[in-house]
Amino acid sequence: MKPAVYILLFACLVSLFAQPTASVWDGVYTGDQSGRGKPVYVKECASCHGDTLGGGEEAPPLTGSAFMANWSGLTVGDLFERIRLSMPEGRAGTLSRQQNADILAYILSVNQFPAGKTELQRDTDRLKQIRFLAEKPEPGK
Repeated sequence: MKPAVYILLFACLVSLFAQPTASVWDGVYTGDQSGRGKPVYVKECASCHGDTLGGGEEAPPLTGSAFMANWSGLTVGDLFERIRLSMPEGRAGTLSRQQNADILAYILSVNQFPAGKTELQRDTDRLKQIRFLAEKPEPGK
């Protein structure tokens, strides 16, 4: 094998076993991004998940203790991929990656995770580096 192939294989293995380096408590989206996400959420998601993200008859809530329990310990990338691959219901995959990231930023803001100075990325691998934690970690952990 050529050295470039070994380097590529090594990079893939490192990314597979890399632990998330940030959490939703680190300001992983911006207020502007959340603001862009709200009207897209209202248009594309609210009819099922509710205006206040509380869920509907067949759609789960996107806020509150049940939502937090379902996603805590996973990554923002996991949630992004769920949205990207299965929503909107009956039209899965029709929204752009940017729209999905903006909607996710809005969901994070409604759940009172802090905004930061950098927008939430559209790249799944980068989003998998952000841990979804229901509770804010103690400093130094």
